[in-house]
Amino acid sequence: MQTQTEHQAGPQWLAVLDEEARGLVAAVDARPDASRLLDGTLDPEGYIHYLVQTYHYARWSTPILAEAGHRLNRLGRHPELAALLIQKGEEERGHDRWLLSDLKNLGCSEQQVEAAARSPAVEAYTGWNFFTSRSGVPTAVLGTAYVLEYLSQTRAGVWAERLKAVGAIPNIHKAVTFLRSHGALDGDHVAEMQRLLAPLTDPEDQEAILFSARVARSVYPRIFREDGASSHPRAR
Repeated sequence: MQTQTEHQAGPQWLAVLDEEARGLVAAVDARPDASRLLDGTLDPEGYIHYLVQTYHYARWSTPILAEAGHRLNRLGRHPELAALLIQKGEEERGHDRWLLSDLKNLGCSEQQVEAAARSPAVEAYTGWNFFTSRSGVPTAVLGTAYVLEYLSQTRAGVWAERLKAVGAIPNIHKAVTFLRSHGALDGDHVAEMQRLLAPLTDPEDQEAILFSARVARSVYPRIFREDGASSHPRAR
């Protein structure tokens, strides 16, 4: 039985990946706290919750991406995608420190952030991506990276600017480094990934990348608060 991506290449299969990325944006926009981010009215507790949960997955981005790239090299497959994964791991290095800096400016110490409970969505996100990088199809990690960078390209910079414009969160102008930086960087990253993924014709790799994109679309929006409940550390 053929998969839906078999024998597709170039624009055909990338169009399916783009559909998953647009689906993630729509799913995020449907979350109440993300909607408040988009109009700049998110309360401090909701924003702290979002940043804390983001920290707890972003801190693992470099090892996940690097492990996937090095494993591809060991398998002798797709050297250009292996190089992309390793490069992306280096690009993500230190982004968790941006989050800690933003949270410090909102009154949360590093110790409080480290001690905060991880949401089930974060556990699922990191668990899935560690599995694919270490034991599954390593190219799958690119599906996660693609849709999250597409989300950053379309939303992160807008979120930062609207939070600052509304000013509902004290000291917010010093607490949007992570959002502002990702909004500026990830547009070029999406274009680069499109260029390198377009020639990929292997059906297993295509399906793995698309499946990971779907996992991210399902899991990532749930890093936002459920019904206003939050397990974030309280600001001092």
